[in-house]
Amino acid sequence: MKKIPTGIKSFSKLKEENYYFVDKTLMIKDFLERGSEVTLVTRPRRFGKTINMSMMSEFFDITKDSKEIFKGTKIMDTPYVSEINQYPTIFISFADAKRDKVAVVSTIKMQILKQWKKYKYIFKGLDEFDLPIYQSLLKILTQTEDGSLVGINDAIAFLMDKLQDYYHKEVMVFIDEYDTPFIEAHTKGFYEEVRGGLSGLLHNSLKTSNSLKYTFITGIQRVAKKISSVI
Repeated sequence: MKKIPTGIKSFSKLKEENYYFVDKTLMIKDFLERGSEVTLVTRPRRFGKTINMSMMSEFFDITKDSKEIFKGTKIMDTPYVSEINQYPTIFISFADAKRDKVAVVSTIKMQILKQWKKYKYIFKGLDEFDLPIYQSLLKILTQTEDGSLVGINDAIAFLMDKLQDYYHKEVMVFIDEYDTPFIEAHTKGFYEEVRGGLSGLLHNSLKTSNSLKYTFITGIQRVAKKISSVI
């Protein structure tokens, strides 16, 4: 008997452990056909955003072999099956960036560090121009308890650039609940202390980076302005 996937956030776990599964893989087809560099979806919590982003990340991630996981799904019957595991992929969630300033900042840095660790092999052999940047950003990211986002602006963009250098392909970026840190900072009274660093982080990776293929970001707060006003 199949299990109900209550609280499951990983698409691979959903498929591998025989949970009930509603096939939404044609979202991948729609995402590619849109051709928009940045796609923003805003929905309340518990609308299945994270599991769908996990699905998309799993499909594109060049470090994985996801054919077995997607076997029998609708996307495999489309021409876009050729895109499976073809792109360096960054998947970050800010869903747990809550509570006080130190906790919010720590979550942001730890999520980025997780991606740096995943791709640590691409940083080997950096030249005299990139090495100081790498060392400076790594020092900032590993200071997880300082409550500061000063200097973090290029932490994702630098990773993207090095991924493109290594794989000779542009990067897919998925950011879940990008707005949770903004909301927490606003409601807890430290908005101005994190706004600049977080906005710079998103701006440099999603708006000005030349290494971006497509990005898919979700938010939990309804927005009236374009995403460009935030990043």
